Amino acid sequence: MNGGYAATELRVSDAEREPVIERLQEAYAEGRLEHAEFDTRMHLAMTAKTRGDLAAVLQDLAPAPALKGTGLAPTGEDRMLAALSHASGVPTLFVGPLVLMLLSGKRSPYVRQHAVEALNFQLTLLLVTMVTFGIGGVVYAISWAVAAVAAVVGLTDKPFRYPWILRIVK
Repeated sequence: MNGGYAATELRVSDAEREPVIERLQEAYAEGRLEHAEFDTRMHLAMTAKTRGDLAAVLQDLAPAPALKGTGLAPTGEDRMLAALSHASGVPTLFVGPLVLMLLSGKRSPYVRQHAVEALNFQLTLLLVTMVTFGIGGVVYAISWAVAAVAAVVGLTDKPFRYPWILRIVK
């Protein structure tokens, strides 16, 4: 029960702010927001007290696009290729995901989404290793477990986003 308050007057939690912040980041990456406006909206989203305040931050932005494609569920082959794009990064670094993105990504948006995510993950790991003069290579052992989880998610017809990576390829 909301105690007679309008939905826009209800206070927001951090969990409700997260999707708004992600949408602002996507809009900035798409070029829909200039840097100063992005900073202002991020501040407003972080300090919003009510749902109305939070909704105003996204008022003139289109909703985030869902998984690009026809809206049809990915086939078994698509799910297998999506899982392979994550798993192929372990032995080949970024080459496997890149090849899958270029070859199968044209046919299936689902495969492309997973291949791009795996490619960005592998490129981030490579950059960390280069910047730390090889010490960051220890992270590769951990990345095997993360890639395995991503591969399983790829088989389940769901999108997957690696945390804390650079989104170099879109």
